[in-house]
Amino acid sequence: MDDDLDAVRVAFDDETGVGTITMDRPDALNALNGQLRADIIAGLQRLEAENEAADGVALRAVVLEGAGEKAFCAGADVGGFSEESTGAGSERDHYEFIRDFPAPVIAKIDGYCLGGGLETALACDFRLASASSTLGFPEVNLGLLPGAGGVQYVTKLAGPAVAKELAMTGEYISAQRAADEGIINRVYDDDEFDEAVDAFVTDLAGQAPLAVQAIKDSAHMAVQSGLEEGLRYDAKLFGELLETEDHEKGAAAFNENREPEFEGT
Repeated sequence: MDDDLDAVRVAFDDETGVGTITMDRPDALNALNGQLRADIIAGLQRLEAENEAADGVALRAVVLEGAGEKAFCAGADVGGFSEESTGAGSERDHYEFIRDFPAPVIAKIDGYCLGGGLETALACDFRLASASSTLGFPEVNLGLLPGAGGVQYVTKLAGPAVAKELAMTGEYISAQRAADEGIINRVYDDDEFDEAVDAFVTDLAGQAPLAVQAIKDSAHMAVQSGLEEGLRYDAKLFGELLETEDHEKGAAAFNENREPEFEGT
């Protein structure tokens, strides 16, 4: 895959269907600026194009990580904060693109995950962190709030008391506390982090991709709608999945006591 973007590196493994986007500003702790935001979107678009060239679903999952050994993403590039954060939707574009991306996106958090970096992780479907990672919302120290939905996300995941404490105090918390609060999915020891994330992603990528996409859509609907509307939506998705070849393959594999091989058709 061409790698001519300035602020990210993009890779795709056509055997597993896993794409990787590496935020590549390690000297700035992968801080978000306009270029990095734009390149995250461009990287996701390149990976999404793999599906257009495939017979079925080629892209099964995306890992979003930070370059270097210190940070996933330490937040906004404060030097250009005012310029980058103003204007219609400029602050929100890459977060929304991650949230609405059809394949599951996994935030691989190793090191600092602060401010807009934490909001980027919260826009992902899964957050996997090394035990030594640190998370927080320092915006209050600049007289601001997390501007891309951080309070909203944490309120939905952990409740308003946790969201207000993090955002109002600017306190940094450990990955384990974030997991205990329901903000992080899993925490792994530093020395087994890469291997554990690879195992998680490999397992996820092996699931039926159309069903995975439908589950992601269902979860989004659950957040945005009432129960009755959500139940109707799930019934619709279930009926659509019954007509897929993946369902037939899954049922046959179950009856034959073997692992299914899904193709996203």
